[in-house]
Amino acid sequence: MGSVDEAAARRMADALFIEREWRSRSSSRFWTLLLLASVIAGAGVVGDSTATVIGAMIVAPLMTPILGTALALVLADRTHVVRSALLVLGGAVAVVLIGMLLGWVVSPPDAFSGNSQVSSRISPRLIDLLAALATGTVGAFALVRTDISDTLPGVAIAISLVPPLAVTGLLIAVGRYHDAGESALLFATNVAAIVATGTLVFLAYRVRDAAGRAGLTVGAFHGRTLVAVAAVVLLVAVPLTAGTVSVARDHALAADAAPVADRWASGGSWQISSVDARNGVLLVDVLGLPPQPAPTALRAALDRAGMGDADLQLRLVGGRTHWCPASSTTCTVEHSRAD
Repeated sequence: MGSVDEAAARRMADALFIEREWRSRSSSRFWTLLLLASVIAGAGVVGDSTATVIGAMIVAPLMTPILGTALALVLADRTHVVRSALLVLGGAVAVVLIGMLLGWVVSPPDAFSGNSQVSSRISPRLIDLLAALATGTVGAFALVRTDISDTLPGVAIAISLVPPLAVTGLLIAVGRYHDAGESALLFATNVAAIVATGTLVFLAYRVRDAAGRAGLTVGAFHGRTLVAVAAVVLLVAVPLTAGTVSVARDHALAADAAPVADRWASGGSWQISSVDARNGVLLVDVLGLPPQPAPTALRAALDRAGMGDADLQLRLVGGRTHWCPASSTTCTVEHSRAD
């Protein structure tokens, strides 16, 4: 695959290792861009604007300390490992806090339940890990090879770092703690993938040898470093596997419930707008004019169809939201429900 020279190793270290001093050029650039990207991402999610969220992805500098962590691991430079990891952690916390602030200010009545930017980031699956591994490889490869560095904007768009953190903060603000954890898992998945692939690419290009010749700090590299990185990826893969199974079950549940809901709505002047499922909860949206159909009738129909263990959230457009728990014959009226 080849190797890098001393100049390339020095260039990579200068690009990825952010200085400690807050007023330094690299540190001030990182925090300024991160805070602005956080606001852009939060505004994009609140406004359900894909273009705005993509803009935040391009501006966000979080990939720098993440790849810096990978480079520091390869060089066995403990100082920069700790510093880069703390920058990733501190940056993530800052984005979440800004998201929470925006959530408290906006606080929509539906708690972002109809927001596509939110819904696309609260069900991470194994396919997300696979995509992150591929994208992280491209990012590290582009850093090593200056002749393909023009691919980095595409990498920034493909890898989702700041948007899921913004979603985490917004969902915490409205009390959707489980979904907030899911979006945080997506961020953790991307971080683990970037560190893992970056470590492998830097090792493959013999960055350690070039860094030593360039006078950079290079410690003793142990195999347990690779074991630890692989363990983190496997650790992330466990909940992603569970998420994949959960999403498959939700799709099957929604497919089974759709004809039942159609038959229920056909008895009146109402029409089913959508039937979805999330974490085992059926979400049914209905359109129509008064009088509204009986939510308990749909609950009973689902029970007869073998879906008695699934909670039901029935949202009547132009009316109220009804919550019909599993193993119950009654429904309660809610103005909004986060989960």
